[in-house]
Amino acid sequence: MTVTRRDFLKLGSAGALGAASLVSIASAGPTAGPSSQQPATHSAGHGDNLMTGDVDPANVNQFDPTAMLTDYDYGRVSTLPDGRTLRDYNFFAVEKEIEIAPGVFYPAWTYNGRVPGPTIRATEGDRIRVHFVNGTGHPHSIHFHGFHLPTMDGLEPIPVGGEFTYEFDADPFGLHLYHCHTLPLKRHIHKGLYGGFIVDPKEGRAPARELFMMMNAFDTNFDAANEVYAVNTVGFHFQRHPIQVKVNELIRLYVINIVEFDLINSFHLHANFFDVYRTGTRLKTDEFTDTIMLAQGERAILETRFRYPGQYMFHAHVSEFAELGWLGMFEVTA
Repeated sequence: MTVTRRDFLKLGSAGALGAASLVSIASAGPTAGPSSQQPATHSAGHGDNLMTGDVDPANVNQFDPTAMLTDYDYGRVSTLPDGRTLRDYNFFAVEKEIEIAPGVFYPAWTYNGRVPGPTIRATEGDRIRVHFVNGTGHPHSIHFHGFHLPTMDGLEPIPVGGEFTYEFDADPFGLHLYHCHTLPLKRHIHKGLYGGFIVDPKEGRAPARELFMMMNAFDTNFDAANEVYAVNTVGFHFQRHPIQVKVNELIRLYVINIVEFDLINSFHLHANFFDVYRTGTRLKTDEFTDTIMLAQGERAILETRFRYPGQYMFHAHVSEFAELGWLGMFEVTA
């Protein structure tokens, strides 16, 4: 039996089969039946997706994609002898099964039990200290984007049960990320070991409604092709739970692409445009558009205002990604 990516998701989200059953079906040899080359049909465009039901974040994953939009971790704050701010963090690598679409479960590797990991936030020049403990059955590390000594680069795997303290200055300002840098990289990143790292400029940015979005995806049958695409891990979450904003409110989006197995990802906003600050390391906008393309590890700060009330769609402008979960809505009120 040949199972396409959409077949997989349709079966799993309908609750007919668990992830393990779907993996066994996808691994089986081809048999007589409908061709996998037949295109999926959709009578209502983007709105007619293949997932039914919903994921209860409180009772299943213990993390909520909506809460992740504004859940910034500033660490335990103290003052160094030279007067600078020190921010301390504890990170634990743990194995955890998470629900990434209704009825579709994934055996993730996580930082602090969530995917993505905590969104670290600091001000330019702060001292960052991250104490890492590896509680999984595999070696792992944390590689932070930004300036630091080579000894803090996360290239040395921390063994099972081991620990290490990463320490460096928050520099340069902008939108960065962190992820495991243990071989094979594509497995360790794809399994869920990544997160956001925001460094605010000393002079700050204009007040805004700030929202963090990690564009991620999951290869649920381990064939080196993703079956579920999402923002903040759960497919179609923001279609079912639109993001609430107000007319003329400045919206600042911190967008990171971490998708494995696909060369490019994108962010497209309907009926509106946004200013783009590539990597966020300059305070001058790079472009004014409604679509940006990002390779893995690329990120951008997007700023926009909505002129009119109503619902505005946002999604990947790779149609397949949108149909497999990377699609959501802003609900704008007066």
